[in-house]
Amino acid sequence: MIWLYWLLSYSIGNFMTAYFVGKVYNVNLQEERSKNLGARNAGSVIGKAAFTWTLLGDLLKGVLIVVLGRYLHLEEWVIVGGAFFVIVGHLFPIWLKFNGGKGVATFVGVGLVLSPELFLFMVIGTVLTALVTRSLTLGMLGGFVFYASAIIISGQLQTYILMLLAIILMLIKHKSNIQESLDRKK
Repeated sequence: MIWLYWLLSYSIGNFMTAYFVGKVYNVNLQEERSKNLGARNAGSVIGKAAFTWTLLGDLLKGVLIVVLGRYLHLEEWVIVGGAFFVIVGHLFPIWLKFNGGKGVATFVGVGLVLSPELFLFMVIGTVLTALVTRSLTLGMLGGFVFYASAIIISGQLQTYILMLLAIILMLIKHKSNIQESLDRKK
């Protein structure tokens, strides 16, 4: 049951909302601007509606996996595994040669329903860092630091360790964005 849930989680993560939104607008987002299949690129290339639909689609797949795990009465560590695999599916979709999005919207969906208390630290860290740096990318980085710290301080590291691994993978995908933001601050 656990492996089936995790396989389903990865498979749902493979649903790349931006890819299908791009098809509606006859745009291949993998060839435009950042070439990323995420809400930010969809919005930059196509417009606000594309951003909104992509954000909602990617967010909802994260919500769906956690809600499904709770509905099936799975243990929390198993649901966290599902959350990890839905994010990994978004980052590395098999049908697109492992070239997906950067995972933030899916992470937000997961975080909102997995543990709203822990996710609040993500929000606080993002807002505070973004206010100081005037950069949403660096704000996200601050949010991840606050979120990871909240997991460790709350004593839930063993249960939520895969969420920290998901954050590391997302940071790797955001490496160029982070470097660009830091270079602008110099």
